[in-house]
Amino acid sequence: MSKKIILFLSLWLLLFPLASQAAEKNDYPLKQVLILSRHNIRAPLAGRGSTLAKLTPHTWFAWQCAPGELSSRGAELELLMGQYFRQQLEAEALLQHNTAPAAGEVRFYANSFERTIATARYFASGLLPLVDVPIEHHQQVNAADPVFLPAVPDSEQFRQQVQKEFDQSGLQNTLLQRGRRSCTLLMQTLDFDKSAYVRQHGLPDLSKKDIAPAKNGGPGLRTPWGPLVPASDALTLQYYEEENDLAAAFGHKLTSEDWKDIAALKELGINSLFSLPTCAQAMAHPLLSVIGQELGNSQRKITFLCGHDVNLAEVLPALGVEDYTLPGSIEAKTPIGAKLVIEKRQGKDGEYYAGLALVYATADQLRHRTPLTTEAPPARVPLRLKGLSTNPDGLYRFPELAQRIQDAIKEGQRWQNEP
Repeated sequence: MSKKIILFLSLWLLLFPLASQAAEKNDYPLKQVLILSRHNIRAPLAGRGSTLAKLTPHTWFAWQCAPGELSSRGAELELLMGQYFRQQLEAEALLQHNTAPAAGEVRFYANSFERTIATARYFASGLLPLVDVPIEHHQQVNAADPVFLPAVPDSEQFRQQVQKEFDQSGLQNTLLQRGRRSCTLLMQTLDFDKSAYVRQHGLPDLSKKDIAPAKNGGPGLRTPWGPLVPASDALTLQYYEEENDLAAAFGHKLTSEDWKDIAALKELGINSLFSLPTCAQAMAHPLLSVIGQELGNSQRKITFLCGHDVNLAEVLPALGVEDYTLPGSIEAKTPIGAKLVIEKRQGKDGEYYAGLALVYATADQLRHRTPLTTEAPPARVPLRLKGLSTNPDGLYRFPELAQRIQDAIKEGQRWQNEP
């Protein structure tokens, strides 16, 4: 292939997303947007007096909030993201500058944890700074809402089906290799061999091959490295909060690829859902029901749903989203603060169309609190649905997406009544 052809193709690939966005704006006016968000940066779930402190001789980052709560950086980052969406939605005329939406046009609904409620609050402040937006939540604070965190079906048939899909997926060896590599680097970074945990319990036996779905068939894995998962979570969050590279890694020099390995350990359990449709659909159907209802509400313009990484990890495979990669992220599939964005547009033919994307701040944007604008936006990765075709402008027919949502709900609901 000649250099001229290569240059042409490179320029075409670079400009195609811009051309597609222009076509959407001009030929497909935006009528509705639904955002399913993961909460932003939080403190580790385990406090300073927990087992986490025993996993390293070093002192963890001094969080200024309670375990599991949204950090001040997370709040600021969500405000920045809300401001970005404000610019984008005003440019597409879905919002009018400094004008309050009419009653019923906007809905903010969060799981009932402090970090999810607060994330929704700060996003709303950036999106609608002159409006006191009510943040809907249905339980006492820090109690799980079953829409976001439903109970795992109590069914032996369900457990057997999840195990069958796991066995057929061939995931075991891949997960073992990934987990061992992550553990090795994580233990080196923690100086784990000098920790109080090792003095008391010894090193974990990573040669074991017993890896399987959680006993109840729900999200999560049984692995030899269970004690190290909280450290993977805490070190990843420390990386986001601590801008000094050496301080973030307890004095070790780590590359971006190293940080991906460290973050991977906490993700292996939920990311295995991507290959297990039964588990994904069974756990996602309450949230998908809300999504389907919202997208079918002709009065609604903006819906913001705030949950957790597990919600994205379930909803995306339940809808049949094709595999994707996330440039600039150390988390492979569901980065902190990431948002599934579903846009409902109307074509010149009067028909409705839909586009799906994952929008997220890159690791650098998170660490340096980079202002986000339409000129300097967060990362945006288009999502494709298995078995559905797009039109020439890359959009799905909205009725086909709506049917996909209903099919996934139906598949998930059938496990509720299984013995």
